Amino acid sequence: GYIIYDIQDEESRSSEPRPFPFRQLTDPSGYAALVRATSGKPTVVYKCIADNEFENWLQRCENVHGHQAINVVGRASSKGDIKQIGPSMNEAMAIVQDKSNLAFGCVCIAERHTQEYAQSRGHAAPREHENLLRKQAAGAQWFISQAVYDPIPTVALLRDYAAACKERGLKPKKIVLTFTPVSRPKTMNFLHWLGVQVPEETKNAILEQETPQQRVDKSVQLLCDCLDYILTETKSLEVPIGISVESVSIYKAEINAVHELFAKLQQRVLDARNLRWTVQWIDIALPRRPSQSNLSIVQASPRQHIKTNDDKESSTSSNISLMHEPFAMLALGATIMAIGVIIGSKFH
Repeated sequence: GYIIYDIQDEESRSSEPRPFPFRQLTDPSGYAALVRATSGKPTVVYKCIADNEFENWLQRCENVHGHQAINVVGRASSKGDIKQIGPSMNEAMAIVQDKSNLAFGCVCIAERHTQEYAQSRGHAAPREHENLLRKQAAGAQWFISQAVYDPIPTVALLRDYAAACKERGLKPKKIVLTFTPVSRPKTMNFLHWLGVQVPEETKNAILEQETPQQRVDKSVQLLCDCLDYILTETKSLEVPIGISVESVSIYKAEINAVHELFAKLQQRVLDARNLRWTVQWIDIALPRRPSQSNLSIVQASPRQHIKTNDDKESSTSSNISLMHEPFAMLALGATIMAIGVIIGSKFH
């Protein structure tokens, strides 16, 4: 599946200049509808609450574009000197919860679950797990992290969240961890601007490589190591883990690396279950889009590749209609995989 972000200028995020200039983009709901229709895959639509037309947007999202899953995102800054528009986070979650056809999730930020951050906010201990519980009580069905490069805060957050759920008799919601390959110093600076915590040794190990391809390859390796550590340290917690992979730039090396990174991380998530698994890639028939009627529909006999954790592969053939650029749907048994894992009760 796809996550469609609501890209904001976020001037209040940092006093530092934005490494990549902001460009106004199309509405995420309309774009997500196009992606879903073109690819045949489900989408999760991000929506920032800083919008006076939040309720109208939500109605369009549900009734016009037919979405079933959104991610409600707070403002870049909650400082009192920032003029707030749109509903509060609690108000926004209540509005979405009243929509019978919409499931929603929220973000989780492990960088907020450190002693340093807690003390800067006047707290004795990290409290991000309490934010997750508050949002879960409001109806959140999953949480999607910002980019992860430092596994330590993530492990601490998952442990405290699991303990708090156990204490309250709650079932933990799925945590979808996001990973982002890097090939250039400018992208690394942008991650810093976004608030992503990258350990100095990790940053140096990537940027000391000579070429963009070598840097992105190193980042893929380190991100795989990062997920391995998280899975090992949290395997007894019974917190469902999912993965998301994104590119935050237009650099070709980083965009291409997303596909390799997703495959490697997905294998690790599946292997961590200690069960035999099969991932089957199936070409699917898609409708012709009126806006691009020049895309011809052709008949083909694709091969269905079946890969297991025994690294064996078999294939079968069948007739199927394909678009000019075929897309693949990922299935684990009979369950559609969205963002690497199922993330909402509406998708079960």
